[in-house]
Amino acid sequence: MSSDVKRLEWFRQFRSKVRGSNDYLVIGIDVAKEKHHAFFGTSGGTTLYKRFVFANTREGFERLRELARDLQQRHGLSERVFGLEPTGVYHKPLLAYLIERGECVVQVSNVAVQRNRELLDGRWDKNDAADTANVADLVGQGRVLFPDAPGEPLRELRNLVRARVRLKKREHALRMRIRNHLVAQFFPELERAYGRGIADRVVLQVIRHGMDPREIAQMEFEAFWNRIALPRWNIRQERKVREVWEAAKTSIGCPMDETIRWEAKRLVEELDLVRTHLVEVEQQMRESLLGFPEARSLLSIPGVGPVLAAMVLAAIGDPHRFQHRRQVVRLAGLDLCASRSGKTSDRAVPKISKQGKGALRYALVHAAIIAAHQNPAIRAYFTRCLEGRQHERGIRQKMYVKLAAKLLVVAWHLMKTRSVFDPERFLAGQTG
Repeated sequence: MSSDVKRLEWFRQFRSKVRGSNDYLVIGIDVAKEKHHAFFGTSGGTTLYKRFVFANTREGFERLRELARDLQQRHGLSERVFGLEPTGVYHKPLLAYLIERGECVVQVSNVAVQRNRELLDGRWDKNDAADTANVADLVGQGRVLFPDAPGEPLRELRNLVRARVRLKKREHALRMRIRNHLVAQFFPELERAYGRGIADRVVLQVIRHGMDPREIAQMEFEAFWNRIALPRWNIRQERKVREVWEAAKTSIGCPMDETIRWEAKRLVEELDLVRTHLVEVEQQMRESLLGFPEARSLLSIPGVGPVLAAMVLAAIGDPHRFQHRRQVVRLAGLDLCASRSGKTSDRAVPKISKQGKGALRYALVHAAIIAAHQNPAIRAYFTRCLEGRQHERGIRQKMYVKLAAKLLVVAWHLMKTRSVFDPERFLAGQTG
């Protein structure tokens, strides 16, 4: 039995028996960048050591374990468990250190910590020393999360997925700055052409070479074409370039100076570089995905390509660590929730929580849209979901989100069974 499976079994047993038990030494840790704060108590709520500060070094970690062993023996406690609140990436060295040495470790949700703070003391301000007791209290209640510590292949894939998410955010930020700062001010007529594909490449070439519409309006079309055209452009790009040239004659854009020309060129060059890095990262994701036995199962799902398959695999990891489909749906923030209280409780409209992985949720919805249009089985399922509700406002988008959640559950089931997508089972309402 692997160490990850043993940790998962221990975690499930711990959650079921810790509440009401006095056998555990609970160490609540508030993680920071340089120094961590720890609280030592029992699972029954007794305080043993209120405030212990240790450095984010190996020596500090060893002092933490030494004190834990001493308190455990002194008070006759049979087991000890460390509880951490994830803080950025600062908690990962400590988490890895404790797991490598066979310690029992759990995590607590940041949301749970915030809400439990008010329950312990309605006037409790946020501070590191107090939060350690808060973390320990949550551990004693069994309100904890399993600390996933994957092996190297999965860890590498997750790093690639995180790199892609950062690059996509940077790409979007650059596109919005070009559109809302440069185009809207100096050549508003380009707004209609600013998009993806051909239009995007044409517009970016105009911006890269100085897009002052007054200068463009004074040029002959052939001179303008020769200035911005790339070697493989054809009649399709020529049509778009001519539209830009005609729009420049009646443009209301502000005059440009050399500073703006420099900024425009810099932004386009940075956008090109980010897109080059995106291509490289996605290629690495495809190559890494093929090293997992679950790749065949994920790629068999309609609408799921290599990039989304890698994102799903990175998010789920070991499919056996989830016991119910609801847990998988919550992972992406696709679970429904509503505030039902008072006279309007029966009219409350559930909405997705959006508490999970946003990039995965976004990609799943796009996969659902593609699958609903291209795959007969999924299109039939989607049509069945819309029956009698076609005229409801926003119903198609809601059904796409519902389909995205179902595809995620299908992916989880296929990963567990190492099987491929079966259209008949999907239409019959079965998981796969």
